[in-house]
Amino acid sequence: MAGRCDAVVPDIKMKLEEQLVLNLCNPELRGNALVELSKKREMLPDLASLMWHSFGTMIVLLQEIVSVYPALSPPTLSASVSNRACNVLALLQSVASHPETRIPFLKAEITEYLYPFLNTTSNARSFEYLRLTTLGVFGALVKIDDTDVVSTLLNGDIIPLCLRIMETGSELSKTVATFIVQKIIIDEAGLQYICATPERFFGIAVVLARMVAEEPSTRLLKHIVRCYLRLTDDPRARSALQIHLPEALREGTFDNGLRDDAVARRYLQQLLDNLAVPAGGAPPPVPDPAAAGVTHPVLAPAAGGAPHPGPGPVAGASPGGSSPSSAHPSPAPTEVGAPHPGPGPVAGGRPGGSSQAGPRRRRR
Repeated sequence: MAGRCDAVVPDIKMKLEEQLVLNLCNPELRGNALVELSKKREMLPDLASLMWHSFGTMIVLLQEIVSVYPALSPPTLSASVSNRACNVLALLQSVASHPETRIPFLKAEITEYLYPFLNTTSNARSFEYLRLTTLGVFGALVKIDDTDVVSTLLNGDIIPLCLRIMETGSELSKTVATFIVQKIIIDEAGLQYICATPERFFGIAVVLARMVAEEPSTRLLKHIVRCYLRLTDDPRARSALQIHLPEALREGTFDNGLRDDAVARRYLQQLLDNLAVPAGGAPPPVPDPAAAGVTHPVLAPAAGGAPHPGPGPVAGASPGGSSPSSAHPSPAPTEVGAPHPGPGPVAGGRPGGSSQAGPRRRRR
């Protein structure tokens, strides 16, 4: 009998997974299904494919996203509504990270429905959870190096929105947002985009400098340094950074904090070595460590202090294009809120007349 029971268990688990996905289409069962699927998503490797290919599931998830728009402006988002939306975002993150569904997810432009969540400024905990979990979806997309993914995101508002979060968000939100920017500029298309105009370059340079001035954590500093290091691969950006790199990075201010992080120390040393080379020159065969923090005669920057372009914008990830060392932020505590009020159709775009809600069209 024990053998027969053991043989039935896998089938029962599969039926439970399918039943939960099926329950998403039932408004009365949806809240509990969102909680359970969000909790179990790491144990269900085929969940992303099941949700993507099952009839109506993605439409239901988008309806859940759209139903939150009216609470964004004016900011009236409750904890229960935020938790429910975070459970939805956690499921979308699973779809965005799965190799079979990542590109279809991107081509469907579902990310356009998520920008309004990043475009909020309230410091309330409900909004912070919402922004953080939304960043997790974008972090899942850029985790795997893919030029098509980067090119698609550059047509949206991800860079200006991330820059604003890097300035005003919590430590964890800043870390995830900086990771996303780092992964974008590591791609050649992303670097060319940032360095195409003085406004874009100084937009990111100013934000990075302000973050350095706030004495960030070692984890966040590693992403900041990696961004600076990648920017030095562009000759004009390198010339500008030879003048505008924060002195704290040259003077050893963070030496104690980086003492136990060999990778971060190596990135910082490479950054200083790159900036010690005059623009257009070749690096010396054997860099002189003593000269790493010395400011050398440099060329004029590409443009004189252009203003920040303004917002439109994994954790623990290791810089340099490697996969994040820890999972993307989990959604907020999964508390089921009040019954869903019945979201309008997805095509509505801007329910409730919210001034900042609704997917924004791509800039071609």
